[in-house]
Amino acid sequence: MKRKLNGPADRPGTAGPAVVGWQEMPRGCVILNPGNALEYQTGDWRSFRPVWDENLCIHCLRCWIFCPDDSIVVRDGTMVGIDYDHCKGCGICARECPPKVGAIEMQKESGA
Repeated sequence: MKRKLNGPADRPGTAGPAVVGWQEMPRGCVILNPGNALEYQTGDWRSFRPVWDENLCIHCLRCWIFCPDDSIVVRDGTMVGIDYDHCKGCGICARECPPKVGAIEMQKESGA
């Protein structure tokens, strides 16, 4: 079965739609270029953002261990910030921060 692809070739005055066979189409749910996550800034998806209070932090790094997006920035065994370009605002870091410490709290993203 051949599939027509929409694109610039579909515009009037052009050669027409490109036609490719199913064998030529990339498979779904396949990472074609592994290790490319840093190329995509996914932080604008969030509606809440973690806010870190450096003065309250005890640098236990539980937030860093559990962050699924590797958005906790650590240098020399100490938390130094949050990578908001890749943080999706899931809140796991705030939940894992020890309750007596409370160095990370979730706040509504401005404009959300």
